[in-house]
Amino acid sequence: LIFQKCAHLRLVCQAEQKPYYRSKLWWCGITLLGLGEVGNFTAYGFAPITLVAPLGCVSVIGSAFISVFFLKKTMRTADILGGTLTIAGIYLLVTFIPNVPQELTARQVQNYLVSWPFLMYSILEIIIFCILLYFYKRKAVKHIMVLLMMVALLASLTVIAVKAVSSMIALSVKGKMQLTYSIFYMMSVLMATSCAFQIKFLNQAMHLYEATAVVPINFVLFTTSAIISGVIFYREFQSAALLSVFMFLFGCLLSFLGVIIIARNKKEEHLQIPFIDCGHIPGQKLTGKIQPDSHNSCYGTLNKEDDSVKRQS
Repeated sequence: LIFQKCAHLRLVCQAEQKPYYRSKLWWCGITLLGLGEVGNFTAYGFAPITLVAPLGCVSVIGSAFISVFFLKKTMRTADILGGTLTIAGIYLLVTFIPNVPQELTARQVQNYLVSWPFLMYSILEIIIFCILLYFYKRKAVKHIMVLLMMVALLASLTVIAVKAVSSMIALSVKGKMQLTYSIFYMMSVLMATSCAFQIKFLNQAMHLYEATAVVPINFVLFTTSAIISGVIFYREFQSAALLSVFMFLFGCLLSFLGVIIIARNKKEEHLQIPFIDCGHIPGQKLTGKIQPDSHNSCYGTLNKEDDSVKRQS
């Protein structure tokens, strides 16, 4: 993402404007972004949701520090403090990760899908989502919390489907074929659909509000919904000790605080559009002032020459 932003800033500063998709730096950013998403998708097949989702805060730390070198930003005290808290939270998350079996078969996914805890959770989630969608569509309520809560509710379904699809692909590669089950394709459709609508509402939030507000709120809501989904659907904390649960939640809290501190009071950067002098517009020749001096005594009135022409006409 930083490479893409750097490419846009460079293109604006060039005398000869060209489309961003012709920039090698922009395509480098797209390639790295794709590799990162592939790695994120693969991680769900080998680790619990309750670990993979909170580790998304690493991208926030990386963006804060890498932007110092590529975008020439100033390292703030808030960045160092937030990064320290986030790293401490990551350490607790990795240390007190729930010990659950990672081989997830298609039959296990089917059993989880019809379990009573998940059915109750799904009903509650659908009701909340319909209420939020009603206010969004009918009442035109586009508050940041309404938009990002809908994103979080959709994200909970996304992470469930992503882990199921990734785990079944991993088992199939190892020789235990899971791709012949219909549940694999059902989860694939759920993953694609929930991702599409999730991106729609997230783009709407990014359009209406600053990224410094959207990023921390979205991270907190997304991580919380992902953890709840992992606990309810995949029962990842079923046999965990109370101390492990407490330290894990404390690690999540430190990560949340770190992300909020890094994003807090960070100024939005706008692309500098070159100023166009109206006196140099092709085909136009301006001899007078466009805006008279406000300190002049004749400000807001016609000058004598224009006044005499008006009387003659």
